[in-house]
Formats: sequence, C-alpha cells, structure tokens
Amino acid sequence: MPHMWWVVAASVVVGLIAAYLIWTAGRVERLQGRAELAARALDAHLLRRAAAAAVLAERRFGVELYAAARIALDAGPDEREAAENDLTRQLRGVQLDATDPDCAAVIAASRRLALSRQVHTDLVRDARSARSRPLVRLLRMGRGREWPRYFDIDDPTLAVPADVPAA
Repeated sequence: MPHMWWVVAASVVVGLIAAYLIWTAGRVERLQGRAELAARALDAHLLRRAAAAAVLAERRFGVELYAAARIALDAGPDEREAAENDLTRQLRGVQLDATDPDCAAVIAASRRLALSRQVHTDLVRDARSARSRPLVRLLRMGRGREWPRYFDIDDPTLAVPADVPAA
C-alpha cells in the first residue's frame, strides 16, 4: 500500500503537466487567431482609407493623391507598407477641411486605421511572445500557422486645424 501513494502522486503530476501543456497550446492558438483577425481588420481599414482618399482626390485634389490612393488599393502584400506610407505622406501634404464630408471621411478613416494598427501591433507582439517561449518552440505548438507579422507604417492620424472641430 505505501507504494500506491507514489503512483497517485505521479499521476497527479502528469495530469498537471498535461493540463498546463493543453492550456498553453490553446493560448498560443487563440493569440495566433486573434492576430490573424486583427490583420484582416487592419486590411479592411487600409482599404477604407484608400477608397475615401480616392474619392476625396477625385472631387477636390489632384492626380498625385488619386494615384497614391489607387496604388494603395491595388498593392500586393509585399508592396502594401510602402504604398500606405506614400498615401499617408500625400494626405499630410493636402489641407484637409474637417467641415467637408469627404475630408471628414478620410480623417475618420485615418483615426480608425491608427486604432486598428495599434490593436494589430499589440496582438502580434503577444502572439510572437507566446510562440517564442522555449517550451512552445520545443513542442512546436504553433507549427500549423505562419509567424504573425507586424505592419510597419507611419502613424496614419491626420492633423486637423485647431479652429475647426473634428467630425
């Protein structure tokens, strides 16, 4: 009978280790999934801002802003960061009037994009941190998915004149 306690203790230890490993694998999967969803949301906000900038360029501003917006809309995954940075520079170069509905749409889309980018960055950081832990790498818990990637662009928030309230 005294040897039975060792079996029970070993079973409890194995059960606790298994529970921890299952919890860790679930956490890695959840963080990875959330990072992928945040990347999709970021992509949607990038498209909305580029579309709003294209409409604004057609109605008020010149060809350069329209070209930057079209390039951002049509850019592939490898060219996306450069195209979005160019669009941000073009938008900063024009005088936006917050009372104009087209300008207000671009300003609002830029603010939403900035928030979406911050959420995406936070989730990617958490997912990469979880996947880089030694036990996770040793057991290859995240092997079914690619490493989450940061989306590195300039801050897309646009300045609004101080005398005009933002929409």
